[in-house]
Amino acid sequence: MKKFLVAICAMVLSAPAFAQYSSGGFTLDEENMYWGIRVGLSNAHMAGNHGYSLGSRGGLNLGGVVGLRCSNSVPVFLESGVYYSEKGGKGDLAKSRLSYIEIPVLIKYGVKLSESVPGLKDMAVIPFFGPTFSFGVGGKTEDATGEKWDSFSSRRFSRFDLGLKGGVGIEYNMIYLELGYQWGLTNISQNDGFDAYNRAFFLNFGVNF
Repeated sequence: MKKFLVAICAMVLSAPAFAQYSSGGFTLDEENMYWGIRVGLSNAHMAGNHGYSLGSRGGLNLGGVVGLRCSNSVPVFLESGVYYSEKGGKGDLAKSRLSYIEIPVLIKYGVKLSESVPGLKDMAVIPFFGPTFSFGVGGKTEDATGEKWDSFSSRRFSRFDLGLKGGVGIEYNMIYLELGYQWGLTNISQNDGFDAYNRAFFLNFGVNF
């Protein structure tokens, strides 16, 4: 995970140099449709009732997206796609990793930065918000004794999770960087003694075409 974080940082730092070769690619004003790739990290935890919680743990995000412009007069886009996303949490009594296939449906609004500011005329700030639909595909849960189970086995966690995703992206030509938060709305616990909800901060880097 540390090596992957270093790789993400290197890509972010190299973005301005890459963007010099991307001029004439995706532009906020002209495109009616775009598609892109995303790679990033999440800092996930789990919250619930009766004081139940699992602290944060790192995870991976990988995905592809497609966006459609919803209006000719304003830069409003509808974006969806497919992600592989890792969530879960860890605490003194247990630690869980939950891997999901995730489909977001996001409304995005582009705010182009002032062309009068040198170096910022090709940049846009893009806030976004919308629901996410996730299906668990794998993961392990380990208790304090070291015993492990399938996270989505009976009496552990349900596979389906409905949530909300919000945040803000920054775009420079084809280069895209976003920071946001996900709220799980579904109680994924199959244990009658407690509820469990996914939560996660995320940082994704990508390219739009």
